[in-house]
Amino acid sequence: MNFRVLVAGGTGQVGSALVRALRATDACTEIVMVNRRAISLPADARLRQVVMDTGDAHFADEIAKLARTCSGHGEPLFAASCIGIGKGSRQWGEEDIKKLEIGVVGAFARGCLAAGVGTFGLLSAAGSSAKSRIRYARIMGEKEDAVRSLGFKRLAIFRPGIIAGNAHTPGFLALLGRFVPGSWGTIDQDDIGRAFVGEFLHGQDGTTILENAAMRLRSRAH
Repeated sequence: MNFRVLVAGGTGQVGSALVRALRATDACTEIVMVNRRAISLPADARLRQVVMDTGDAHFADEIAKLARTCSGHGEPLFAASCIGIGKGSRQWGEEDIKKLEIGVVGAFARGCLAAGVGTFGLLSAAGSSAKSRIRYARIMGEKEDAVRSLGFKRLAIFRPGIIAGNAHTPGFLALLGRFVPGSWGTIDQDDIGRAFVGEFLHGQDGTTILENAAMRLRSRAH
């Protein structure tokens, strides 16, 4: 099955891993990155970028227009949000984090859904819950709930633990995390990227939550 993908957050650490995984997949015929600023792209005819102001009040509408254009080729269009603040979370206030993680991600998701996109991949984090006492985990949970409430036919939520290969993760922490079992341990960012692709190709209808073990398994299935 050939498909196209619209990616938000593709210039970040996990987003870049997703773009690499998509470029390595013959079935992916186009990768459209929604970026806040233009970047240098690898030489790949399937890869292009569209620069948008993600803070604009009409961002969701612009995403819908873009998605409809991408869908006009007849192949399924999937969407992925790898937006995240990473290392900067400690310096940001709660409202600023929500503006990005819930506001921008939510607008991107709404625009995709309005254009008929039925499959959406969402980067979140281990321990995410809107009821958590930990600020970041609580906001990630609220983000999940906001996207889940939209009603995508297929929604895959990725909840990595410590992300190895990520510039925001100290090397010693990634190493120590390899001795931590379960969802809180270390996972390689390229495994997350490949898991997105595996879920696009083989996922089931409804909402699927993938933690470390499930992501590693799915990363080998694409």
